[in-house]
Amino acid sequence: MARPKMLKLSEVLQEIDMSRAAFYRMRARGQAPRLQKLPNGHLRVSRADLDAWWERCGQRAVA
Repeated sequence: MARPKMLKLSEVLQEIDMSRAAFYRMRARGQAPRLQKLPNGHLRVSRADLDAWWERCGQRAVA
């Protein structure tokens, strides 16, 4: 079974077209995709978590 794709924070920020500061503000409000911290301190976001976050954003925009 293939491992889930893990994206670097820089890749996520580029995909969602957001600054690091804005992302961290969203994260502080509990509105950002879930981050996973690696033992070396780097942050990653799973593709599945990012896709689920996008879906929730779309649902909030319609509601």
